Amino acid sequence: MTAIIILENCKLTDIVTVSKKAAGTGGSRLGLKTNDKISINDLMYGLLLVSGNDTAVALAEYAAGSVENFVKMMNQKAKDLNLKDTNFITPHGLDSEEHYTTAFELALITDYALQNNKFAQIVNTKNYIVNINGTPKALSNTNELLGNLNGVNGVKTGFTNEANRCLVTSVKRDSMNIITVVLGADTKKFRTSDSVKLIEYAYSNFKNVPIKDMINNKYKQWEADCKNSIVLNKGINRNVETILEEYDKEFITIRNTEENDIRIKIENEVYLEAPVQKNYIIGKIKLFVNNDEKLVVNILNKEDIKRMNVLDFYISLITNNWKTMCEL
Repeated sequence: MTAIIILENCKLTDIVTVSKKAAGTGGSRLGLKTNDKISINDLMYGLLLVSGNDTAVALAEYAAGSVENFVKMMNQKAKDLNLKDTNFITPHGLDSEEHYTTAFELALITDYALQNNKFAQIVNTKNYIVNINGTPKALSNTNELLGNLNGVNGVKTGFTNEANRCLVTSVKRDSMNIITVVLGADTKKFRTSDSVKLIEYAYSNFKNVPIKDMINNKYKQWEADCKNSIVLNKGINRNVETILEEYDKEFITIRNTEENDIRIKIENEVYLEAPVQKNYIIGKIKLFVNNDEKLVVNILNKEDIKRMNVLDFYISLITNNWKTMCEL
């Protein structure tokens, strides 16, 4: 979360002067000293590669003027992300009774963070050289799976006396991305082995299924069989012209045993009264797996449909052909 706040509010090229408070922060450290000068970019590598608690405080003070103000930004972001079981007291995560999250919400935070290209780049970096007062210092990522397990591209190790050994891992194999979270492991060895077990379980039991062709084919079938059955009352046009809402999702992730349980259903209006605005939702394409709704794509009215005037109405009475209803 500290990384998210910095990346969304600061320039990476800015130079930070390290305070006495930041330099005196305990636990895992980058090794900053009072009045050291270092870029935000390099502080970010110190934060995410070696869990620098001193870098976290230095970044917080620079971004918000104080740790207390920075924590407010962290908790506001947690609220924006609809996190219900997360609360921050510090920017570094050292043990505090009121500083907590869950494995699931930590995964949600990670998923959000990985959408930032710079964050994704940093956590996928094995080794990096930072400059403190112009002096180079080599860093090595503490993530033991990075570079040692197929597809691992991040994210972060953690340890405190109360939390024990923790590891959040991001993996991409073929088209499927996953995030695993292990908290409270007694040793680094258990943290590693449990993470590997979760990752291999996911890739052995789940797969991505392409859905764009399925949805587009169902839409074309609906256009051919049912679109013209929508009654358009008092419209200057006789028929409704539709387009499919743009959507980015190309795959759904399912259990290997669920491929035959994918079902697509179309629900649409059967009666419309003009005027009808452009992009009005005419219907919805819903994709289900085992009756669990996975995706909804809207069917939209392509252009504005104007209401008939009196002359248009009388012409329509003469030429109108009644339509029958149709349902897929």
